[in-house]
Amino acid sequence: MLTQQKIIHALKDVEDPELHKSVVELNMVRDVHIEGTHVSLTIVLTIQGCPLKAKIKQDVETAIQALGATAVTLQFGSMTDEERKQLTASLKKENTTSEGMPTMLREDSGVTFIAVTSGKGGVGKSTVTINLAAALARQGKRVGIVDADIYGYSIPTMMKITEKPTMIDQMAVPVTKEGVKVMSMGFFSKDNQPVMWRGPMLNKWIRNFLVNTHWGDLDYLLLDLPPGTGDVAIDVAAMIPQAKEIIVTTPHNAASHVASRAGVMARHTKHEILGVVENMAFYETSDGERNYLFGKDGGSALAGALATEVIAQIPFAQPEENTGSSVYDEDSVVGEAFTHLAEDIIHIN
Repeated sequence: MLTQQKIIHALKDVEDPELHKSVVELNMVRDVHIEGTHVSLTIVLTIQGCPLKAKIKQDVETAIQALGATAVTLQFGSMTDEERKQLTASLKKENTTSEGMPTMLREDSGVTFIAVTSGKGGVGKSTVTINLAAALARQGKRVGIVDADIYGYSIPTMMKITEKPTMIDQMAVPVTKEGVKVMSMGFFSKDNQPVMWRGPMLNKWIRNFLVNTHWGDLDYLLLDLPPGTGDVAIDVAAMIPQAKEIIVTTPHNAASHVASRAGVMARHTKHEILGVVENMAFYETSDGERNYLFGKDGGSALAGALATEVIAQIPFAQPEENTGSSVYDEDSVVGEAFTHLAEDIIHIN
């Protein structure tokens, strides 16, 4: 026999697909009525026009039908402004300690922070970030990316992300692509307009990405830092002292020489250097011959200077033609290289 108690209990397993919390816990279930085997109810969404409303509808209907209901009439409403404020306050309370520090920055949070940096632009730092993140996600890890290159944001374009984060009052829900949660200045800049800010505003936005974003539970948060040793790199070093760093370079001696400065800064801020990733290391022809278009051994020279090791050599390859995305298929040569890198990082940590 169907009862309201049984229905509420069944719906505890239905999650809001963005917040990853039960629709019951979020108080989204309202006005449950039962007439024989016909159930009617209202689901109150966090915002009007919720992009994943169809997913919620399917999951609610499936859960109730599993109890024996032959018909489910589902209506949607939306939270009031006051309810959204209360929800935002609750989420923010989860995200911050009593001192206002982001909860994920506590030593016992279980989150491993990896800052991906380089000495100069154009070496493929963002490519390394998104492909490492995707590879970690394929290994079953919960992964997020902060596109901390505020001036040169590129992650949404490279991952072919067209939607925007959902905003619940002042709390952002990151966009998920390739199993990775993503936040970027690119979501908030209209028509590719340049960002013209000085240091204090940069610090504010990096902090916003940590505090006012509902990341949920993460195993890894990758930060795609701007090249060099400027304000953002300094702020991240101060804000996340436990972060580990990957230094990206090409094999070219000039690139590796400049990248050594980023490594020296990592040592100065006491960030552990996980190693060097040598991107665009070689081009492999169909017969297996390797052509070193940017020279050789730049990564090894950088690793030697920083007393670390080369943890990956990523070959040249075309982006996935069918998608236009810069995330490589896991079965491709480049994808396999990032799979090995992800496995090594998981083993290290």
